[in-house]
Amino acid sequence: MRRKLNIYFKFGVFLSTIIISIVIAGLYGIINDQVTYTISPEYFTKFKYIQFGINPAELGGARQTVAAIGFLATWWVGSILGVVFGLVAFVYKDYKTMFKMACNAIAVTFCITICMGFVGFFYGKFYLAKAGVDWWLPDNLIDKASFITVGSIHNFSYIGGLVGLFAGAMYLFLKKLAEKKARLHPITHPS
Repeated sequence: MRRKLNIYFKFGVFLSTIIISIVIAGLYGIINDQVTYTISPEYFTKFKYIQFGINPAELGGARQTVAAIGFLATWWVGSILGVVFGLVAFVYKDYKTMFKMACNAIAVTFCITICMGFVGFFYGKFYLAKAGVDWWLPDNLIDKASFITVGSIHNFSYIGGLVGLFAGAMYLFLKKLAEKKARLHPITHPS
């Protein structure tokens, strides 16, 4: 009976991992887009509003629209992360360890994504904005350098999510291997 309950709880952890990942990814998108809107409003007014087919007047203004776009642009990344981490975390014996390790994998990914966003900022601002890009750019840009910087931040954030996906999965596997090794070869202390 206890084993069966553990399986049910582990399935609950799997679903929780997906939900937590979606919420964190969505919040990241909202915060990221609030910051990047401050850097380049044109990135949104001349690109993202059109890409998402959203009229700011319908959502109560620019900041609310940017928040909606941020969530819509990132929640799905969280769903992928949640499914992968939830499935990989099934390797842990009990649901409590599974939950802890899945949350740690999410944290690893979140940290990597934030760091990559900063890399994107510096790369965009100090290299791409000067060197130029072969991306589509609106014809009527007033601040091209800021538009490019924000595009770089967004691209690097997605790269961070992908790198974080692999890093989080590796974290789960390596922790499980370390746990197994410790169980097979316990450290004995001399008396």
